Amino acid sequence: MDLGDCVKMHNLALKADYEIASPGKDYFYDLDALEQLSIFVAEADRKTEQARKRLAETQEELSTEVSGKADKVHELGEKIGEALARAEQLGAEGLVDESMKLMEEIDALRKQKSEAESDYRSSIPAATYQQQKLRVCDVCCAYLGIHDNDRRLADHFGGKLHLGFIKIRETLKEFQEIAEERRRKRRDHMRLARLDEEEKTRRRERELRDKERSERKRSNSPSRDKSAGRDDRDRRRGSDHDRKKRSRRSKSRSRSPRDRDHKRSHKDKKRSRSKERRDRSRSKERRSKHSD
Repeated sequence: MDLGDCVKMHNLALKADYEIASPGKDYFYDLDALEQLSIFVAEADRKTEQARKRLAETQEELSTEVSGKADKVHELGEKIGEALARAEQLGAEGLVDESMKLMEEIDALRKQKSEAESDYRSSIPAATYQQQKLRVCDVCCAYLGIHDNDRRLADHFGGKLHLGFIKIRETLKEFQEIAEERRRKRRDHMRLARLDEEEKTRRRERELRDKERSERKRSNSPSRDKSAGRDDRDRRRGSDHDRKKRSRRSKSRSRSPRDRDHKRSHKDKKRSRSKERRDRSRSKERRSKHSD
């Protein structure tokens, strides 16, 4: 089918790398393939249903009995085509005996088809029989005619399109049997991966907080050293001041009685001199008043 160019990268080296790595880790690529094949088969079934509706609208409607006879001719023709394609494949593989045995079965099917065609022809008018009665292939949604010969049917059933759809449908059926278990494993895997990522995130956050805390401690340590240095200096200054005061007190206490008497006499002399000066100044003032 014309699906356009594949957007994926088809590289044998990458395929080999995946085959080497896949035993050690589950990549769940089969679930991706399951989704793609499901979409592909659903699209093919949709086309098949549309083709059937189109044929029902365009072709002349037949009675139930005649339609059954026509379907029988179609079924025998499909069996002949499938058997003939299989016989050709066996002959190409060198299995001549199996191929000859299958050809005998094909001859029997041809006789049955000839009888079915005669029965179908006799049940409808000649003008209606001449019309091409089509049928849609249930596998690959291709059109098949009731008058197609064996060669045309063999080409169809042995063709890449039909065989490819058979392979796709078989693979899809196998995937669907294990899909639920595989989906459960993928959910568990994703949950564990998410928990592991959350744990890594929390660990990084703790490390970052510890780093910021240590940086703040280092930035605050010089100021504490300075304040501690100031406190030490203040304590030393206070102790020096106390020592000086104690030394002065001890000096004052250690003076002799002679020094204290000398100091007291010196003070008494100073008082007597100041008294004499006051007396002289008063006598001068009296004299000046008497003279006036």
